[in-house]
Amino acid sequence: GDFIEAQGHAGTVHSIQIFTTMLKTADNKTIIIPNGPIANGSIINYSSEATRRVDMVFGIGYDDDIDKAKEILKRVIEADSRILKEPAAAVLLAELADSSVNFNVRVWVNAADYWGVYFAMQEAVKKAFDSEGVSIPYPQRDVHLYQAATD
Repeated sequence: GDFIEAQGHAGTVHSIQIFTTMLKTADNKTIIIPNGPIANGSIINYSSEATRRVDMVFGIGYDDDIDKAKEILKRVIEADSRILKEPAAAVLLAELADSSVNFNVRVWVNAADYWGVYFAMQEAVKKAFDSEGVSIPYPQRDVHLYQAATD
């Protein structure tokens, strides 16, 4: 069956009966959803098309070289043969966040490769950034302690 999201639940359609629809989750649980709410609500079908776009966000430190990070991201994309050439991948500087400069990375893959590419990209980007000295920041706060003057 198709992999769908309906009524806040996601899974592969196992069966559609008169009153309920049964979904199987990735960890092999069964979700039984009444058909009434499904018929009156939204359904996202993740498997109706042959390809899917993988959307990822990678942050670098404010002191890191933006062009260098962008080139590293492009190299990691090129190295994964599961990533389709068309539509072309996008590496976009998307946000100047509190603790990081964030890139949106969007690549197209065959639907069956979606999660494999997503997880492989996370690991490959981390390793590539580490080996090339690009930092992946995490939220930090400076605490300043002041001592009150005593009279």
